[in-house]
Amino acid sequence: MKYVHVGVNVTNLNESVEFYSKVFGVSPVKSKFNYAKFLLDQPGLNFTLNVKDDVGGNQINHFGFQVETAEEILLHKKRLEKEGFFARKEMNTTCCYAVQDKFWVTDPDGNEWEFFYTKADSEIERKACCAS
Repeated sequence: MKYVHVGVNVTNLNESVEFYSKVFGVSPVKSKFNYAKFLLDQPGLNFTLNVKDDVGGNQINHFGFQVETAEEILLHKKRLEKEGFFARKEMNTTCCYAVQDKFWVTDPDGNEWEFFYTKADSEIERKACCAS
């Protein structure tokens, strides 16, 4: 695994980008009107901010692991299915301004975990992909 991925719901992107830029000591690697992505090597973290009209209670959109190859997606999917998890897959999908192969599993409390491989950047967001 290459990065741990955390997507956080926020109501004000500019304030959140300013805060996390200071906390992480770097600017986002991708920034759109309703989305920002920080990619940190130490620790290995892909951290995104996702704008929502109303944010209350749990601020987490979803958790995830970004992997280095398309083959690694299939290995993790098979491994987790053998453990008894249902894996909802989305291959060659456009999500969060990127073309990806991915699958999702859900923890006992309903938190979704995404395993994904990014093939290319995209100018299309496709909101349904990260709508927790």
